[in-house]
Amino acid sequence: MLGNFQKTQLRIEIEAPATTISDSLLRPAQLEKWLLSGRLPTGMPEQLHPGFQFTTRFGPVAIHHQVDVADSNCLRLILSQGIDGFHEWYWGEGWVQSRLEGISILPLALGQSLNLLSLRQFLAKK
Repeated sequence: MLGNFQKTQLRIEIEAPATTISDSLLRPAQLEKWLLSGRLPTGMPEQLHPGFQFTTRFGPVAIHHQVDVADSNCLRLILSQGIDGFHEWYWGEGWVQSRLEGISILPLALGQSLNLLSLRQFLAKK
């Protein structure tokens, strides 16, 4: 894999209940509305579950995701292709935390920050 090892962790406050945050992260129909990488592939389930796999694109870079954990307050994705690593999400009443580690040529900290801000903006409109 080309790129550098990168590691970033952010936690932000979001004015939303944990159930709304959970739906925004675990339900592809909601996830697609705020995720900056664009559209999710067709055939996504109503809710993400362990073992489900899908691929997204960030410009010309494909990123393969395998759902490792999908619980009421945690989502862990194993990443390959454009990012070799993992992305963990944790949340509760009024907060979201994202931890991303991997090897990539993409600027992971920038992408993570923009996605968290997009999620916050999306939830503020609800």
